[in-house]
Amino acid sequence: MNKAISFGAELLPATASSTTLRELILSNDLTFLMEAHDGLSAAIAERAGFRGLWASGLSIASALGYRDANEASWTQVVDVVERMVDATNIPVLVDGDSGFGNFNNARLVARKLEQRGASGICLEDKSFPKMNSFVGDRHLLPDIDEFCGRLKAVKDTTGPDFVVVARIEALIAGHSLDEALCRADAYSETGADAILIHSREAVADEILTFTKEWNNKLPVVIVPTKYYKTPASVYRDAGISTVIWANHSMRAAIAGMRDVCGRIRSEESIAGIEDQVAGLDELFRLMGYDELAEAEERYLPKQSAERRPGALDQFQKS
Repeated sequence: MNKAISFGAELLPATASSTTLRELILSNDLTFLMEAHDGLSAAIAERAGFRGLWASGLSIASALGYRDANEASWTQVVDVVERMVDATNIPVLVDGDSGFGNFNNARLVARKLEQRGASGICLEDKSFPKMNSFVGDRHLLPDIDEFCGRLKAVKDTTGPDFVVVARIEALIAGHSLDEALCRADAYSETGADAILIHSREAVADEILTFTKEWNNKLPVVIVPTKYYKTPASVYRDAGISTVIWANHSMRAAIAGMRDVCGRIRSEESIAGIEDQVAGLDELFRLMGYDELAEAEERYLPKQSAERRPGALDQFQKS
């Protein structure tokens, strides 16, 4: 897919990212994927140095004003992912929830995501509609064979470079380690490219036990939202492939907007917060206003009797 990068000094046709999602997941080095939920958060994560993105279902739903319970439609998610892909030149792994239905829904979503430039999808073995893993105790798991059908349908529908990660929710649902391992074996045999094992414990013990028993039959992906105090060195020593920081840009945005809104409301002024928020110049750089200004010089007529101030004039004044 040939896309155009709109963030940066020049608008150029984009080539494939120097490192693919498959290469990141298969790398001997521990990979970190940063959450993003729109084009702006994706661009910020890329500029921070992350080599891959996690299109978080929770964060995208929250940004749209929905709960993480399949209230946002798959078409809305696909549209957001397209903006993230267009805003960056690093691979995007998409949180595909449970596939938005049965095998047919799952393969349709995956095909549309691939068409829009996403590099992979993560499907969790829950029934539709799903509930966020950290909310309540009602987390129904589908039959193993039925979920394998979803995975196979996605693999049969997408190209060889499109990564399919099978997310195991057995530990979230209160099942045993043996159940999680049984599901991992089945998903591996079906053709999954990696296994995401999820936990909501405050320590990483059950994740590390799973990893030891699994013995790297496929790359292991984790989401340490709850066991966040575990150092990355532990994951390296365990041979874990990929760590997803799953919702932190969204949570940072909530905290920042809450504080700023509260102060502006109470102080009836923006003077006190101006030096605590990003300047307009930073926003303009992130959004590539300098490229637009240069493009105006190349493409707009040089002489115009009624020429309005262009992007270059506005950018220079900021």
